[in-house]
Amino acid sequence: MEYPDDMKKRLRRIEGQARGVLRMMEEQKDCKDVVHQLSAIRSAVERLTLYIVGTNMESCIKEQLEKGEEADEVIKEAVKLLVKSR
Repeated sequence: MEYPDDMKKRLRRIEGQARGVLRMMEEQKDCKDVVHQLSAIRSAVERLTLYIVGTNMESCIKEQLEKGEEADEVIKEAVKLLVKSR
């Protein structure tokens, strides 16, 4: 699968958030603030995961249909990936 720049950009933003949390810990910031930022990171990772799986599923289904094949297996695999990501 080819990963577009916007996906990579999202991951770089998450990376920056993680570095920010580490800095907050080193500066002994309040626990509530650290947890709030960690929650934001988790949410961003979940959204990116859904975006990647959805984009991949769309691409694979189109390929299957162009070949005249059923897309059931692609859908099942995408569902498994989503369940695994939880």
